Amino acid sequence: MSRKTLALLLVILFFVQSSGFAQDARLTDIIVTNTQDELLVYLSVEGAFKEKMKKAILSGVPTRFSFFVSLYQVRTLWFDKKITDVMVTNTVKYDNLKEEFTIKRSWEKNGPRVLRSFDEAKKLITEIDGLEIVSLEQLEKNQRYQLRAKAELSKVTLPYYLHYVLFFVSLWDFETDWYTIDFTY
Repeated sequence: MSRKTLALLLVILFFVQSSGFAQDARLTDIIVTNTQDELLVYLSVEGAFKEKMKKAILSGVPTRFSFFVSLYQVRTLWFDKKITDVMVTNTVKYDNLKEEFTIKRSWEKNGPRVLRSFDEAKKLITEIDGLEIVSLEQLEKNQRYQLRAKAELSKVTLPYYLHYVLFFVSLWDFETDWYTIDFTY
């Protein structure tokens, strides 16, 4: 195993109390690691699914989780230097007639996945696994870095007349707090 791999093989589980605004949703199991060429992140969202959200999804309301990840080089006597910002989305849409969930993950190269299990669909839309953040060539050895991440359930855009029928949709909008992980490359 190379020094690069050892330096970046940081497995940090970072739990922070979520605020009331986040409605108990929080990022968990945050892992920063690398391949030979890329910096990767793994994370998941816990506490995002309430009963009203499940009912809305099973009624066919499309639901989108957005994940925001930023990487900064930490500098002591100067502002931190932003290396990159990454935003990806995971979307689920339930087809009542076919009784199947279509999952689209914007960061995956293969097309949408079709599943029959709500639990499997829930797992796929609330996690990021192996998201490429930046090429290792862009990082300097022996420097400190900070990865910041958050997730939000994006507001569903519905035709105006459906806002009266589906007024409950706004009840399950959420945004997690920002979570940070410090590491040295």
